[in-house]
Amino acid sequence: MTPPVLVHVPAARWERWVANFGTRHPGLSLAVVDGALVGTSTDGSTFEARLPLDAPYSGVPDPAAFLDARELPGRWGVLLVRKGGYAVARLAGDTTVASKVGSRHVQGRTKAGGQSQQRFARRRANQAQAAYDAAADHAHRVWGPGPLVVAVGGDRTAVADVLADRRLEVETAGPFLDVPDPRRPVLEQAVADASAVQVRVENAPGT
Repeated sequence: MTPPVLVHVPAARWERWVANFGTRHPGLSLAVVDGALVGTSTDGSTFEARLPLDAPYSGVPDPAAFLDARELPGRWGVLLVRKGGYAVARLAGDTTVASKVGSRHVQGRTKAGGQSQQRFARRRANQAQAAYDAAADHAHRVWGPGPLVVAVGGDRTAVADVLADRRLEVETAGPFLDVPDPRRPVLEQAVADASAVQVRVENAPGT
């Protein structure tokens, strides 16, 4: 089997996606396993589809019924963080209610050695921490008080640092989003990806 690939399939394309998978991989059978819709073809290729934000599915093994079960929360969020950049959004279902994109300067690496390198590393760490603190401040303002389910992406260490802020009562859900430096278009695509059906595909060799 080839390594699994994560595909974000928009709701509008979901049923066509399953049909195309069945065309490429004949003999497709569907089953519901551990809250996911699982497809297995006779050539050995498989997919595992999950609803947005890890919502479990317990209905019949049918693409249309699976899509009907897709229901985003009335209040949820997205957080993207990399060194020097962050993006945060609050959503109601498929609608972005509030958002903020920002950046802070964080120096690049240096080839200097000795004490100069140590001073540079401390300054760089302080700049990065200031960026994470700013991201936490804006997340608190955009999300408001109270528990929240959020999709996250960017740099794992940076995200963990931001979410360590005690003001943020969040539970992360869905796959970690692999994104470049957060900008407005990156945030918009991340919202779309977090709202989509999450499909892990394994293609059999030669298919």
